[in-house]
Amino acid sequence: MVQNSPEEAMSQAAASQPVLFVYVDNSNLWIEGQRLSAVKKGLATDVNDATKRKTFDNTWRCDFGQLYKIACPDNARIGRSKLWGSRPPDDDSVWNMAKKEGFQVEVFDRNAGNKEKKVDTAITAFMIDDLHEFMKPDRGDIAVLVGGDGDFVPAFEILKNKGISVEIVFWEHGLSKELRDKADRHVSLNPHFELLSRVS
Repeated sequence: MVQNSPEEAMSQAAASQPVLFVYVDNSNLWIEGQRLSAVKKGLATDVNDATKRKTFDNTWRCDFGQLYKIACPDNARIGRSKLWGSRPPDDDSVWNMAKKEGFQVEVFDRNAGNKEKKVDTAITAFMIDDLHEFMKPDRGDIAVLVGGDGDFVPAFEILKNKGISVEIVFWEHGLSKELRDKADRHVSLNPHFELLSRVS
């Protein structure tokens, strides 16, 4: 699958055709997918129980091809589709698979405390840079976040103040209420759980 650059998407899009800019927080997606999978497998009674007991299905992996289809529909003009993640996993096959399915990929190492600090900041920076460089409110461009962290609220506010619609594609249980309230549209991943679950 070929990933258009924002410049190519701009030149190919009709004046009235919205362009989608898609940003994927893979760590957030993966963790909450593992939590939901634990519930599906009976390891926890519900997501609240899984959260309280820190229960995950560590074997769960996302099918990036199905994710791309959901976040980047065939009839849409895609200006950017980028996925951010962190190590572990160290296995490059995970990231190569995401690239194969159409995502640009950027991976960071976790810090000494095994905490992820750079992903949310990097996503926000790309959103704001794309806003100034490529997004056009008069064309109806849309920013799509595959993530649910409330830290993205300020970025959503900036985008909306500039006339850009914002959408969220994410698990229902892992979505910040404040972030959801800021979005113009929310696509739940929950009905797509089976499709998104990659069989090893």
